[in-house]
Amino acid sequence: MGMIGGGPGAFIGEVHRKAASMDGGIELVAGAFDINPRKSKQMGKQLCLDSKRVYGNYRDMIERELKLPVGERVDFVSITTPNNWHFPIAVDFLQAGFHVMCEKPMTFDVAEARKLHKLVKQKRLVFGLMHNYTGYPMVKLARDMVRQGELGKIRKIVVQYPQGWLATALEQTGQQQASWRTDPKQSGGSGCMGDIGTHAENLAEYISGLKIKEICADLTTFVKGRKLEDDGNCLLRFNNGARGVLHASQISIGEENNLAIWIYGENKSLEWHQEQPNYLYVKEPDGPVQVWRRGNDYVGAKSPAAARATRLPSGHPEAFFEAFANVYRNFADTVRARITRTKPDPLALDFPAVGDGLRGMLFIETLLASTKSKHKWTRMKK
Repeated sequence: MGMIGGGPGAFIGEVHRKAASMDGGIELVAGAFDINPRKSKQMGKQLCLDSKRVYGNYRDMIERELKLPVGERVDFVSITTPNNWHFPIAVDFLQAGFHVMCEKPMTFDVAEARKLHKLVKQKRLVFGLMHNYTGYPMVKLARDMVRQGELGKIRKIVVQYPQGWLATALEQTGQQQASWRTDPKQSGGSGCMGDIGTHAENLAEYISGLKIKEICADLTTFVKGRKLEDDGNCLLRFNNGARGVLHASQISIGEENNLAIWIYGENKSLEWHQEQPNYLYVKEPDGPVQVWRRGNDYVGAKSPAAARATRLPSGHPEAFFEAFANVYRNFADTVRARITRTKPDPLALDFPAVGDGLRGMLFIETLLASTKSKHKWTRMKK
């Protein structure tokens, strides 16, 4: 594995490194960790990497890694930079023949997403997108329950992701994470919804198997001087006729990472909370609420994907890092199968990919158009 981004002071890059190493199947051997070459070298030293494989920029990394024998160069790169760099870095590594794991949102806009989607298909390389919440075992259980028809036809989906960390103008203090996320030149056309609303969108489509068809959105910037929205509310229509509500916020004081989803079918409903991720609540019309608990044999019997994503016995909590690691493990097993020219385990193919990235960018484009439109509903393009 090589890494682009994740230099000194970065949050998500460190999460990627720890998660990727968790199962022992991925080794970080190279990187261009910061746009400042000095900081990149500093990060490489902290990680005890060979100084010859710590690069001042990603283009030098491509050139010099290609000079190494196939068995020694990196097999894939992980892109953990601000959003505006995702597309050019991914394109250059794909063109050079490397597999890619990328942070979300996948690109800066839909035009870039379409180009990247086409390139991945042309190159026949493995492309992973880090929607880490799909890596939780109980999310996979929920998806499989829907697939198996236990809920009946899905009628309504409610999904939320409120945070409170940007309730003040934190970006004006120089805080690194706030600064780039609220900068349209680095983040893109959307702030809150691009950052965390896309997680809610992806989770709703992943579990339900449905696609958002139309959106009625209301986006607001509450903090004075902020250039991107910090709160969003959406009504949704899905392709099977189901209705939905999605809201995301970064000015909801007191909220931390309160991602949660409720899926209502004709027969049953499901409820899952990211802050208590080891429990899935199943509700029936005339019976008590069932609490399915991660790590028990009955979970694995219902969902082999959930079993594969479980590392610890029941009662020992698994959470954020493990979810990232599950996405990395499936991605890496698929890359490994491609390298060895073998067929991957079908369960290993369960990770967000370039198509999910395109859906996320279409979601952002549609809600931005909707909030400006005089019409109630804005159709999401394909």
